[in-house]
Amino acid sequence: MRKTFSLLLLSFTLILSAQEKPKLVVGIVVDQMRYDYISRYWSDFEDGGFKRLIEGGFLFRNAHYDYMPTKTGPGHASIFTGTTPARHGIVGNDWYVPAIGRNINCVEDTTATVVGGVSNGEVSPRNVKTTTITDELRLFYNFNSKVIGISLKDRGAVIPAGHNPTGAYWYDLQSGNMITSSYYRNNLPDWIKEYNKQKRPAFFLSKKWELLRDESVYNESIEDENPYEQELRKGMGVTFPHDLPSHKKDLSLLKYTPFTNTMIKEVAMKAVIAEELGMDTIPDFLTVSFSATDDIGHRFGPRSMEVQDTYLRLDKEISELLSYLDEKVGKGQYTLFLSADHGATDVPSYMHKNKMPGGYHNNGFIKNMLTDGLTKKFGEGKWISSIINEQVYLNKALISEKGIDFKEVKQHSIDLLMQEDYIVEAFDADVVALRMFTDPSLVRLQNGYDNKRCGDILYILSPSDLNDAWGRQGTDHRTPYTYDTHIPIIFYGYGIKAGESLRPVAITDIAPTVSLLLNISLPSGASGEPLKELFE
Repeated sequence: MRKTFSLLLLSFTLILSAQEKPKLVVGIVVDQMRYDYISRYWSDFEDGGFKRLIEGGFLFRNAHYDYMPTKTGPGHASIFTGTTPARHGIVGNDWYVPAIGRNINCVEDTTATVVGGVSNGEVSPRNVKTTTITDELRLFYNFNSKVIGISLKDRGAVIPAGHNPTGAYWYDLQSGNMITSSYYRNNLPDWIKEYNKQKRPAFFLSKKWELLRDESVYNESIEDENPYEQELRKGMGVTFPHDLPSHKKDLSLLKYTPFTNTMIKEVAMKAVIAEELGMDTIPDFLTVSFSATDDIGHRFGPRSMEVQDTYLRLDKEISELLSYLDEKVGKGQYTLFLSADHGATDVPSYMHKNKMPGGYHNNGFIKNMLTDGLTKKFGEGKWISSIINEQVYLNKALISEKGIDFKEVKQHSIDLLMQEDYIVEAFDADVVALRMFTDPSLVRLQNGYDNKRCGDILYILSPSDLNDAWGRQGTDHRTPYTYDTHIPIIFYGYGIKAGESLRPVAITDIAPTVSLLLNISLPSGASGEPLKELFE
């Protein structure tokens, strides 16, 4: 009798413990969302989207990325692992691998094949060195907890979903399908197949991209006709309305429109029902990455009407997603966090026109300059293997073959780099590896350094200085400066009180916070701290 009572008490305790957690965690990442977009567009947002999250949740107003390069792959990895590239290993969207003599994508996996499409499927999370919060949730519940990752970009779905999720799905630019990789499964689930049958990309490309609101609403942006923006396609121009039907067969064009955010929202909503997320006492996890904001930002820049229109539309998408979660999972039954994978600089030519600091450089010039300088000192040779992520990979085989001291080559390369006005710092990777820096920008440099994957020399550009290989319109991101590092962190829903904090916090604090909200193990490499305001 006593044994039976003990078992009943244990079962009751487990049920009570499960009920003290949200039924579903939703992790939203908005690609290239600068913090100031919240305040700049605040008066134009509706009540049910960003305003609902901020007024009903907790906003960290002084959140930053604590490493460089600030890019999509490292950003998603840092959010979901709770550590920096120095530990999780995702040191860029791409990096150079000397053993194979080429750059690789951060989620590249040549052992995997595309499932459901024709391209973009040779991917997996194998390059992520540590566990994620989604991994830890799966482990805690013996893989009974469900995890689904949804994104326009492969890396935006693959990395957040972790190493062994229920599923991860992203957009194939060639077929227009939502796809996955053979790493996860050999066939698409029926609910994804049914969504693909709707041919939503063709529908969105059949109509022009018009302003969502009256033009007078967009007074937070510069004039529509300006020299700081790139055409979506040759001959389309840079002003509203954007004539998508003129290129309706080009399914890759869709990523430069806000309508991919609509698609990602739709797929996320279908995942909730099809995968029964948040439908029992075991917590599930849905990761959603909205990427149209990044592709549009790159083309048009952060002061454009296109970016503002995209955020006004995203505000509506978030409102609809929240209402859907209220209905299907239950209002107050889910916990949601929203952040960004990086910010973006203002268009340097726009800054220059307005007497602000900003300029351009060219990576090809840097490579030629270094090659010429090293040739003059050490003789002919292909001295530079690659320049990527503001890192120089030297040709070690050539240096060894010529019997030249490697440190001497590195130091001469650093001296050459420092002669360029747009480079403010350059360091031997061996110095960075000591992790002795205390200056904030240099701390970010060393937090982004993985001695197995990074280059031999690391450098930092001047503020608002961009590579002009793609022209002098649009924007980019990658630096340790605040325009790239300052992003919002918002928590909302179950277990979250309303409020805000000005305390400096880091992107790596999200994962430990979610782990403790769920009362599960922290990701294996987590270096961030729980956001204590949520537990006080």
